[in-house]
Amino acid sequence: MLAQPFVPGAVEGHGAAYLDFARYERGYWLVGEMLLAVGLMSGTSLDGIDAALIETDGEGHVRPLAFRYEPWSDSARRTLRTAAERALLLDRPRPTTETQIAETLVTRGHILAVRKLLVDAGLKPDAIDVVGFHGQTIAHRPDRGWTWQLGDGAAMAQALGIVVVNDFRSDDVAAGGQGAPLLPVYHQALAAGLEGPVALLNLGGVANITWIGEDGALLAFDTGPANALIDDWVASQTGASFDADGALAGTGQVDEAVLRSMLDHPFFDAMPPKSLDRADFTIEPVKGLAAADGAATLTAFTACAVMRGLEMLPEKPRRLIVAGGGRLNPTLMAMIGDACAVTPEPIEALAGNGDATEAEGFAYMAVRRLKGLPISFPGTTGVPQPMTGGVLHQP
Repeated sequence: MLAQPFVPGAVEGHGAAYLDFARYERGYWLVGEMLLAVGLMSGTSLDGIDAALIETDGEGHVRPLAFRYEPWSDSARRTLRTAAERALLLDRPRPTTETQIAETLVTRGHILAVRKLLVDAGLKPDAIDVVGFHGQTIAHRPDRGWTWQLGDGAAMAQALGIVVVNDFRSDDVAAGGQGAPLLPVYHQALAAGLEGPVALLNLGGVANITWIGEDGALLAFDTGPANALIDDWVASQTGASFDADGALAGTGQVDEAVLRSMLDHPFFDAMPPKSLDRADFTIEPVKGLAAADGAATLTAFTACAVMRGLEMLPEKPRRLIVAGGGRLNPTLMAMIGDACAVTPEPIEALAGNGDATEAEGFAYMAVRRLKGLPISFPGTTGVPQPMTGGVLHQP
């Protein structure tokens, strides 16, 4: 294997037991090196922490090995919501009492999730080469030149004794990109071998789509809210944290006037690349509707937003592969199929665990960061040129 310049990482075998810090200082990597990487994701839906373990070279080889989900407690969700509300009042990221409390919570919760994942996998920390720690987004404001993900990467590296990469989005935003979506480079790896064009839709708190052309061209952008508004509405009406199986929406009637008014938003006419903050849309338009009708209208809103997104693609995809929690909502999936005239397929159609996709993606991007490979592109975030991203922390 050939050597090439890189940012520091393991160079033999797997994990901290094999780290050669002289090689860190000289800075090179072995092309094709297989690494064990943990990825962590806590999305804007605030449901919990996804932790995934993969083996990858950061390019064409990806082998999922283990996954664990750790739900946030109700009190933790309240803490994170309070921090997000505070962050949106600021003109730039700066610590407040609320955000500092939340960051400690986020960091400790993710460290615990990694430790439990490694127990599940029967591995010790020194078997792991890198952790990709996305952190918790509390505000995403590329229009103001910043994005804010809570999570102390240095503290995690020290606690685990593993190299950690975090703050994946800031470099992209600083360079003029949207800082989102970042998953397209991983989606491209998952879709290798499929006849294009194909699209991968992620239905988390916010929805984003990745279009992969026949020639491998990438286009990606946020399409609109996904589960966030539905979850907020259901919580306000029933106290539940989400619409299980889309059952509430399935019994309601879509209010077409409210739906049209929600779709009459400048975001949907803006050309990609584009991205959203969770707070850019609210449940205010459906207030006054019956619980089921509000759920149905917000679910239809997500589906129609996806439809509007598909209309902006260079070519209609042959297949629409769906990841994220929204794929488990049959009412939402049916509405997407009706609106888009294409049958959405859960990502399990490509094999693997659809709950793990985002966490796996940040494990994959952490390895790419180690190797100096790009994670964002002009067609995905609008950054002027392909670039890597993330801050590296040694234990």
